[in-house]
Amino acid sequence: MKHIIRILFLTLLTTQLFAQIPDTFQWLPDGSGYRDVEENEIVQVTLPSNQQKVLVSKAQLTPAGGAALQIKSYTISKAGDKFLVYTNSKRVWRYETRGDYWVYDVTSKSLKQLGKGLPASSLMFAKFSPDGKYVGYVSQHNVYSEDLQSGEVKQLTKDGTDRIINGTFDWAYEEEFDCRDGFRWSDDSKSIAYWQLDARKIRNFLMINTTDSIYSFNVPVEYPKVGETPSPYKIGVVSIANAETKWMNIPGDPQNTYLPRMEWSGMPNELVVQQLNRKQNESTLLYINTTNGSSKSFYVEKDAAWIDIKSRWENDPMGWDWINGGKEFLWVSEKDGWRHTYRVSRDGKKETLITVGNFDMINPVRIDEKSNAYYFMASPDNATQSYLYKTTLDGKGKPVRVTPADQQGTHNYEISPEAKFGMHRFSNAKTVPLTEWISFPKHTSIDPNNSIAQSASKINSGKLDIEFFKVKTSEGVEIDAWIVKPTNFDATKKYPIVFTVYGEPAGSTVKDTYGTGRNRLYNGSMADDGYIYASMDNRGTPSPKGAAWRKAIHKNIGTINIKDMDGAATEIFKKYSFIDTSRVAVHGWSGGGSSTLNLLFQYPEHFKTGIAVAAVANQLTYDNIYQERYMGLPQENRDDFVKGSPITYAKNLRGNLLYIHGTGDDNVHYQNAEMLVNELIKANKVFQFMPYPNRSHSISEGTGTSQHLRSLFTDYLRKNCPPGGK
Repeated sequence: MKHIIRILFLTLLTTQLFAQIPDTFQWLPDGSGYRDVEENEIVQVTLPSNQQKVLVSKAQLTPAGGAALQIKSYTISKAGDKFLVYTNSKRVWRYETRGDYWVYDVTSKSLKQLGKGLPASSLMFAKFSPDGKYVGYVSQHNVYSEDLQSGEVKQLTKDGTDRIINGTFDWAYEEEFDCRDGFRWSDDSKSIAYWQLDARKIRNFLMINTTDSIYSFNVPVEYPKVGETPSPYKIGVVSIANAETKWMNIPGDPQNTYLPRMEWSGMPNELVVQQLNRKQNESTLLYINTTNGSSKSFYVEKDAAWIDIKSRWENDPMGWDWINGGKEFLWVSEKDGWRHTYRVSRDGKKETLITVGNFDMINPVRIDEKSNAYYFMASPDNATQSYLYKTTLDGKGKPVRVTPADQQGTHNYEISPEAKFGMHRFSNAKTVPLTEWISFPKHTSIDPNNSIAQSASKINSGKLDIEFFKVKTSEGVEIDAWIVKPTNFDATKKYPIVFTVYGEPAGSTVKDTYGTGRNRLYNGSMADDGYIYASMDNRGTPSPKGAAWRKAIHKNIGTINIKDMDGAATEIFKKYSFIDTSRVAVHGWSGGGSSTLNLLFQYPEHFKTGIAVAAVANQLTYDNIYQERYMGLPQENRDDFVKGSPITYAKNLRGNLLYIHGTGDDNVHYQNAEMLVNELIKANKVFQFMPYPNRSHSISEGTGTSQHLRSLFTDYLRKNCPPGGK
């Protein structure tokens, strides 16, 4: 069982890795236990006894004359008589979302591969029809259905090309909306609703591969830069019987709106969709009659900055949270200044606030209608932490903390249907991740001898000397921060300080969770070598501090966040007399690379050494969905983009700069590096530059790459910001 818990913990930590590919850990529908993969077999575990049985063995998943399938994921039919196994997966941009699928039939004890005649590892998002008679999937941008009894493979769409995309999404939708699985079975199993994106009007960004052949070649990516219109969308409903598609009539210009969500509504012949305007500050929910294709708006929300969608608070943006037999649904909004959950009538005319209070709901965990309970994560008093709360679904109760009061830090939960059991994970900056099984509603450990409370009491928290604290900038902005002091610290000496930063709406570096205070880019121990390591939050990060905090960065990326970080650093210098302000370094990746450059260029009197990786040096080069959401349209406020871009200030470089970028980065294009280099050359600035040939945004591909990056980072830091107390 310890092995299963370890696998479970690792799997849940990496849920995003297989976005919209089902997790191997799956609760049983009645909440009495779970299924998972153990030693490449699908097993079922009953709680609280932890009794285990094998559902599908390795032998049963071994094709005739072949090796056992390596299970990446699986699903089970509603009747429980068939298992759909995902294997041989391949990466599509960031995640492994295409591969091979096999069906194991429990009754006939047969194993069969799907997609006969289609290319290997080309099937995407395969799923059973509700009646279990078919499997639908996407291959090469077309939607297919396969009859499990006859074996007939039917191509439901025939116009898919490299740029006409059926049943999945283009680069921008995938990256910025977490839209990957682009088709849905109807409840009656007679049809499939699917997205079609037309990326022909999106210009290709041409990456150049110079390493995989003697002659270089282009790698095209349909990538809409900020200011460019998005791929037009359509929603089609295709009949399984005759493969005919009926297109839905959705109001609005599909080249100036987005459609990030679409589901069957639970009513016959009806879809429900969410549409965003181009600036993403107006959300409209619509019902679509699939019989005649007509649409009807029923819930509209507007915001002065932007409106977040479901993928911002849930790993899986699929599904619609219907309650009360489909008469109402739950909806998350920041309309009152906090992220809250509302109970909304089906017609959108009545809504009730559920998570009452001046705090943010971080993410939902479980809806338990039977007990009138709603479980969610929040941390009203400390934005660096996260705890489980419970309130009533009817909106009449007050939120109550469920997580034990003596476990200060960051918690995560997976709660079973009807809230019978839960998998509880806990860590803080000094405590390694711990896992336990618990029962509800009392949050009682199923195995007290292996509870988090018992495990935590036996753990040596180690020598990481980390302190979380707050500082107030000269503008009166209260900033969360942390600092790790050197090993064998001597307060009479002065030490160099290294800041790690991010600073944009996609993430925060100040969290009381394991890993905070540890630098994976440094070879060895920064503390042992005599460095102070630190970080600070800023307005615009997704911290649970209210909408005003998060949205202050609207049209201000590269300005307000940089001002906040410098203001916090200035106060940290005042607070700690043992900091050597002549040895101040900063580093970051992606948006953090941009912040690193801006700090080094805009405040050179404070930041003396910078190591920036994969930075957006020019905001006009990034994709339209992300950049327009947070900055607006460059046709209307181009000066804000210029004002926030590091290349605007490159001429101010005084200190030491190491710039790193992968030439095969499809996310933040390598052109950012060359634009930055040109500005530094123009200003006669001496710096160090490291391009990693044909590496992506993660700079992880290729033998020795990660080790080389660590060596480069460590060597540069030690030479230009020498460690040790003086």
